[in-house]
Amino acid sequence: MTGQTRASFSRPQLTLSRRPVGDPIFKWITLLMALSVFVLIILVGYELAYGSRLALRKFGLHFLTSSDWDPVNEQFGALPFIFGTLVSSAIALVIAVPLSVGTAVYLTEIAPPGIRQVLTLFIELLAAVPSVILGLWGIFVMVPWCREHLFPALRGSLGFLPLFKGPIYGVSMLAGGIIISIMILPIITSVSREILRSVPGLQREAAFALGATRWEVTRIAVLSYARKGLFGAVVLGLGRALGETMAVTMVIGNRPEIAASLFAPGYTLASVVANEFTEATTDIYLHSLFELGLVLLGVTVLVNALAQLLLKTFAGPGVKQS
Repeated sequence: MTGQTRASFSRPQLTLSRRPVGDPIFKWITLLMALSVFVLIILVGYELAYGSRLALRKFGLHFLTSSDWDPVNEQFGALPFIFGTLVSSAIALVIAVPLSVGTAVYLTEIAPPGIRQVLTLFIELLAAVPSVILGLWGIFVMVPWCREHLFPALRGSLGFLPLFKGPIYGVSMLAGGIIISIMILPIITSVSREILRSVPGLQREAAFALGATRWEVTRIAVLSYARKGLFGAVVLGLGRALGETMAVTMVIGNRPEIAASLFAPGYTLASVVANEFTEATTDIYLHSLFELGLVLLGVTVLVNALAQLLLKTFAGPGVKQS
C-alpha cells in the first residue's frame, strides 16, 4: 500500500512540474509568429524604399503633388494615381458595404436554413473567382451594359452633379469602382456574417421580450452590438480594394488624369505598376514605379490607421469588440 500510494502521488507531481516548461516555449513561439508579420512589413517597406532611392532624391515630396507622368522627359508624379486609388476604393465601399451587411443580416437573421446554405455557397464561390476572370467579364459584359444603359440613366437623372457629367466612354473610374465592389463583397459579407452569428442569443430574446419587432431586434440588439466588428469587416474590404490590380486595370481606362466626372477614365497605383513595370527602360523610370509601390504601401497603412482611429473615436464605450 505504501508503494502504491507513493506512485500515485509521484505521477501528478511529475506532470505538474513539467507544465511550466511548455508555457514559456508556447508563449515565445506565438510571439515570434506575431512579430514575423511586423518584420515582413518592415522588409517590404525597406525594399521599396531602396528600389526607389533615385526617384526619392530627384523628386522628393514633389512626387506626391505632381500630376506629370512623362517617361520620355523623365518627369513623374503620383497624384493622379493616388486620386484614382482613393476614389475607386470609395466607390467600391459605397456599393459593397450596404449589399454586404444586408446580405449578412438576411443570412443570419431571416433566411431559412436551405436558402442560407445555398447563398453561402455562392458567396464563397464568388470569393474564389480569380480577378482576371472578373476583369474579362467586366470588359465584355459589364462595361458595354454600363455604357449603353446604366451610365446614360445616371447622367439623365443626376447630370446636375459634376460627378455624372461629361462624355461616356464605358471604361471609367465608376466601372473600376463597380468591379472592385464585386470583389470585396464576399469578403465583407463572410466576415460580417460570422460577426453577427457571434452576437449572443440573449440579446435577441431580451428585445423580443420587450415587444420589439424583427426589424427593431436586428437594428437595436444585433447591429448595435456588432457595429465595431462590422466596421472591422469594412476595413478588411478596404484593404483589398486599395491593392486590387488586374480587374481594375482592365476596366478603369488607365489614363493618368484627375477628373471630377466618374465617367472619365482613371488610373490606380497598383494598375500603373502592373502595366508599366516591364516597359521601364531607364533607371529613374524603374525607381519611380518602385516609389509608386512605396506610396501604395503608405496609403494602405495610413487609411487603415485612420479607420482604426475613427473606430475608437465614434464607437460607443458599451459596444463589445467582436
